[in-house]
Parts: sequence; C-alpha cells; structure tokens
Amino acid sequence: MEDRKTPSVTKQDIIKGLQELGLKLGDGLLVHSSLSSFGHVVGGADAVIDALLEVVGEEGIVLVPTLTGTEHDGPAQPPVFDVRHSPCWTGRIPAVFMEHSEAKRSLHPTHSVAGIGYGVDFLLAGHADCVTPCGLHSPYYRLAEWGGHILLIGVGQGSNTTLHTCEELAEVPYHLQKQPTEAVIIDHMGNEHTKSMYLHDWGTPRQFERIDNELISRGIMKIGQVGASTLRLIRSMDMIRWLVEVLQEEPRYLCL
Repeated sequence: MEDRKTPSVTKQDIIKGLQELGLKLGDGLLVHSSLSSFGHVVGGADAVIDALLEVVGEEGIVLVPTLTGTEHDGPAQPPVFDVRHSPCWTGRIPAVFMEHSEAKRSLHPTHSVAGIGYGVDFLLAGHADCVTPCGLHSPYYRLAEWGGHILLIGVGQGSNTTLHTCEELAEVPYHLQKQPTEAVIIDHMGNEHTKSMYLHDWGTPRQFERIDNELISRGIMKIGQVGASTLRLIRSMDMIRWLVEVLQEEPRYLCL
C-alpha cells in the first residue's frame, strides 16, 4: 500500500516547478541532485532527466557531475578512470543520466561531467588536459561563460562543485595537493593515457552553506519547491565573480 505521507511527484510537476523558477528553452544547466528528496517520483530518475531535457529543449544543455575522485587519490595512489565503465558517486540521477543514449562524458579522472544537448562537445572537450579539476577550461567554468545556471535539487551548497571552481580561480592555499599526480585515463575507444595534474586535497572542512543568504540577497539564487524537494537555481557566472573576489580578500572564507 502506498504511504500517504510520501508525496508523489510526476514529470509534469517537475517541469512546472522548473519553469516557475524561470528556466526556459535554450538554457544551460549543471544539475546536482537527490532523487529521494522529491518523495516518490513517478518514473524515477528517468522522469527527472526527461523533465530537465524538455524544459531546456534541443537548443539547451543539461550537465551532471559524474564524480569518481576519493580522498586517497594522489601521487602515491594515482586514480585510474575508464570513461566507459567507472561509476560515479553523485547519486541515482547522474548514474542514470550518463547511461542515456545521447549522453557524453568528459575525460577527467576525478571530476568528470556528463552532458546532453547543444554544444556538449565543446563544453566537455579537453577536460583531461586541465591542470586542475574545475578551472577555466573545465565544463564547470565553460557553462558559466555560456550564461548557464547551477540547479541544486534537494541538496545544499555542499554539493555545488562550482564552488571548487571559485577556489581554484582565487588560488586559495588549502584546496589543491602540492604535488601533481600522474593520473590514468581510459578513453571512449579503450586507449590509455597518462596525464599530469593537480588533484583536490580533501583535508580542509568547508562551510559552503554560508553563501546561501548572500546569494539570495544579491539576487543570484532563486528557491523553489517540487514535492518535498527544495530547488536552488543559481546564476553560475554571477556566483563565480562575487565569490572569487571574496576569496581573494579572505582566502579561508569557505573554511570551518
């Protein structure tokens, strides 16, 4: 018997909620998500993905983080990433999304991104050649350059990977490992590549939630609701510009 206390959410409910937040055809989205945050979703992760793609249309793009990095990655234990098979730990929606027939996935060994839509090849290209995971030539920054949004579905700022973009651009002292790692990447054709790059240092606790009120007061973030899930829609480049300036003045602003 269905639990009457659990809200039931449909694809159309999600579409309506996204449109009420201001999303429209042609928009670009980087989506961090919790499927369970909605309550019961009719059609599961596929319904959420279909809703996102329908709202932005063929001229828009949806990206999801398909992260694989761990605190153990580094020069002594280089990550081995196979773009065809390495599972992500970012939740059910990204896991289903990256298996979609139209999805493409970037070649970064810890911070890969999967995408569907207009311009996806450009946004994902060269991620393996980035010196840092989320910097200027990563999909995280490129989407911001395109005027894209970050959408947090039922998750807080702790899931907002673009905050690491801000840390990298501001060159905060705690964020990256001091020595480069020779990471192994296996591409879509099964070819193996070794790339030298600086990976994240997991040792510094953050307080990312502190930016919520600032983003709202500055008009950078809107909040909506679908079922039991709180949605946060953030203008990515506006957030980056504000926060990089803050971090340059106060490098440990995001730290506990």
